Amino acid sequence: MTCSVLVGGGWGDEGKGKCITYLCYNDKPDIIARAGVGPNAGHSVEFNGEKYGLRLTPSGFMHEDARLLIGAGVLVDPNVFHHELDYLNKYNVKNRTFADYRCAIIEEKHKERDQASDYLSKKIGSTGTGCGPANSDRVMRVAKMAGQVPEMEGYTADVPLEINKALDDEKDVFIEGSQGFGLSLYYGTYPFVTSKDTTASTAAADVGVGPTRIDEVIVVFKSYITRVGEGPFKTEINQEKAEKMGLEEYGTVTGRRRRVGLFDMDMARESCMINGATQIALTCVDRLFPQCERTRDYSSLSPEIKKFIDEIEGETGVPVTIVSTGPDLVDTIDLRDELL
Repeated sequence: MTCSVLVGGGWGDEGKGKCITYLCYNDKPDIIARAGVGPNAGHSVEFNGEKYGLRLTPSGFMHEDARLLIGAGVLVDPNVFHHELDYLNKYNVKNRTFADYRCAIIEEKHKERDQASDYLSKKIGSTGTGCGPANSDRVMRVAKMAGQVPEMEGYTADVPLEINKALDDEKDVFIEGSQGFGLSLYYGTYPFVTSKDTTASTAAADVGVGPTRIDEVIVVFKSYITRVGEGPFKTEINQEKAEKMGLEEYGTVTGRRRRVGLFDMDMARESCMINGATQIALTCVDRLFPQCERTRDYSSLSPEIKKFIDEIEGETGVPVTIVSTGPDLVDTIDLRDELL
């Protein structure tokens, strides 16, 4: 039995979707549970040559024997929820995807308030998906719960009960966070942050798992760093330099062009400390070092890449166990056996 939590180490967009897909497809957990804020976070998944953009459904959906759960701490937009069930229909997600009955519901009024706020949309750079206003209503105790709305009838569950029973029965559980450490309401670049905490501790609480039940905390870092929206960015480079380096990117949810910067070791150290990281997954190595694209053997990596990995491990004190060298599942170097 293992219970693992995966969270982003930057400002989101670290490649969590790829890592979750790889880990769930290979490790085959019995439950994959979604934590985080809500549909303001997009996870990109590439599987069998097809690409998927998800905002609520757990990214490990392709493991068809897993139960897919959304924790009570996650905001649910019923329109997004049902769209994704239809979108992923060939993976039989309708019969195994459930939100906790205590999830707060995003209503149209929340999206309207989000998009009408100059402060949120222009100064902070909100995605406009209604998450901030919905979380505000939850704090004020006026938000509707998933168990109270007809749109979610038949699609709710007691998520903590299911997960803890699974752990009691020595089954495997994988908890996936969203956004990234730098967007935490508490530890991020306030006020340019999301509407709740995004660390591993909160991800566990989102799905109703106590800290003593967590075995592994995997923090995902991209080989460079990006962010969407406003806020401080110590290692940012201009877009012209980013284009020359081949690092042009756009947000999964917003479509906005991402700001690009060099790897921030100070942020990585703090992120690993506060998240209690036990492992690091390093993604997009092929974007920074094109010569390693689709490499699947650590020994085939160049000395330059190995030195970069060694520096990250030395500065954070956390082993790099997953190295992603391309978008597809097979483009992965898995070093977890070396920890055993």
